Amino acid sequence: MDDPILVYTTYPSLVEAEESGRGLVEGGLAACVNILPAMVSIYRWQGVVERADEVVMIVKTRASLGEKVADAVRTRHSYELPAILYLPISGGDRGYVDWILAETAGG
Repeated sequence: MDDPILVYTTYPSLVEAEESGRGLVEGGLAACVNILPAMVSIYRWQGVVERADEVVMIVKTRASLGEKVADAVRTRHSYELPAILYLPISGGDRGYVDWILAETAGG
């Protein structure tokens, strides 16, 4: 059986995250996305320490769709190198896990 995963990514704006998230859900690649606004990121990029206001998006999907989700994020993303991390799920409410798998069965 395919296992659920979370895909973590960030966006520079709420509008961009919502557009991408809606596309993932409508396309059957995600059961749900959670968008958390108002995050501050401090990071090193090309040798310079940067600061940016960002939005976090957590994508609820299945492991077999991880790379398709990543491709869709890259396609819709304005960053040269978007953050894309796969977070395996260990356990959880069986009904909720089943819902994630059912909603992404056609993706």
